[in-house]
Amino acid sequence: MGGMSIIAMLVIGGLAGWLAELIVKGRGLGLIGNIAVGIAGAVVASLIFPLIGLGFGGGTGTTVVHATIGAVVLLVLIRVVKKA
Repeated sequence: MGGMSIIAMLVIGGLAGWLAELIVKGRGLGLIGNIAVGIAGAVVASLIFPLIGLGFGGGTGTTVVHATIGAVVLLVLIRVVKKA
């Protein structure tokens, strides 16, 4: 993975994590937390979306949406588990 790919992954992960945090009304995770949640959300979405038959095109905007949806799912699951 090239240097620009890593930078893009960090920026998209941070943006997706921040957007998910706004949607879920979470506590401030900080930059590192947002990046981690965004990247993990992208992984979650890439596992879930094909199972339910959803597919997105390519591009940076689509990647951000994909990662944000996955991050929202992840944050909601974490919130449910913490309350249980």
